[in-house]
Order: sequence, then structure tokens, then C-alpha cells
Amino acid sequence: MAALLASCSCGSNSKETSEAELNDSTKTAIEMENKRIEEPVFEIRTTHGTMKVKLYSKTPKHRDNFAKLVSENYYDGIRFHRVIEGFMIQTGDPYSRDTAKINAWGTGGPDYTVPAEFVNEYWHKKGALAAARKGDMANPKKASSGSQFYIVHDENACLHLDGQYSIFGEVVEGLDVIDKIASVPVDRMDRPYEDVKIITVKPVVAEPEAPVQTDSVAVEAKKEE
Repeated sequence: MAALLASCSCGSNSKETSEAELNDSTKTAIEMENKRIEEPVFEIRTTHGTMKVKLYSKTPKHRDNFAKLVSENYYDGIRFHRVIEGFMIQTGDPYSRDTAKINAWGTGGPDYTVPAEFVNEYWHKKGALAAARKGDMANPKKASSGSQFYIVHDENACLHLDGQYSIFGEVVEGLDVIDKIASVPVDRMDRPYEDVKIITVKPVVAEPEAPVQTDSVAVEAKKEE
């Protein structure tokens, strides 16, 4: 009888352990899904290649604004209107779709700004996405443009911008595309001679996680014990 009770006790503990492991796996899957939603990834397809960018969870105003504009196809067909090799590449101005408005490139956007979001752990490393904005005299609160942003080409040339411009994401795939765009010939206003455009921006839908595999036979055997 003692042996039988010991066997039952062992089976019960194993069952509890299995359930705990399943609960931990489920919790981890939920946490991963929440992280994916909080830091969504978008694919930016350009005339010079495709980049994937991740938006940061600690800059939610900029993240949500970017996602909103993407859902409206706002960036489709917009040029990189300012390109400075060894510094950054800038885009997001709807005026840049129209060459007749070339003298106004860099001034367009929606009729709102986004409050500044400065996070110490985010810095102007290569591939960082940061919001453009008007200068301090006209914009003492450093509010961001509603749509224009730039991508860092050389971090050493941009470190002085930390804490001055809101960094809200980073390129996680396609850093070579930044190099390609940064290397195109430009005029004296840093406007590329050739068309360098965003073709489209789309959210990247994560593949569903594979279900956790369990030994159902072993679990059933433990239940019978």
C-alpha cells in the first residue's frame, strides 16, 4: 500500500509539473505576442531595395502615428527628398510626390505634430528612425513632424542629435539599402537627381507560433496513475 501511495504521489507531482510547464509556455507565447504588437515591424519597399523597421514600445505616440499613416497608404510614392551621405536620409513629405512643388519639399505633412518622446536608451545609431521637426525657435517643445522622418546613415555624425529628435524605431533588416540611397548623386539642396521613392509600406504579419508539443500518451498515463 505504501508503494502504491508513493506511486500515486509521484504521478500527481508529474501532472502538476506538466501543467506548470504548459502554463509557462502559454505565458511566454502571450508575452511574445504582446511584444510583437507593442513593437510592430513594417516593411518599407523602395526603388533601391527593401528595409524592415521595428517601432519602439517606449515611443507609443510616434509608433501609433506611423502605423496610422501606413494604414492610409500615406507613404506610398513619396520620395527621399533629402539625402546626405555620411549623415542621414530623409523622407515622409507628401509634397515630394510632385516635382512642380520641388521648392516646397521638406515642408509638407499632415496638419498636426506629434509630442516629443525622448528615451535615453534610444540613440542615433546606424539605422535609427527619428522624426524630423521644425527648429527650436519656432518649436521650443521639439514636437515632431506628423509624417517626416529620417534614417541614420552614420551614427558618428548624428550623436549630437540625441535628446533633440524623437527616435522611434530602427532598421532590423536591409541596412545596405540605406547605403545605396545615401550614395546617390544629389544637387546642392541635397535632393537626389534620380527618383528615390518609397513604393509602399506594409506591416509585417508574424508567422503563428508552432503549438507546444506534448507527450499526450505520457500525460494520459500519469492521469491514470
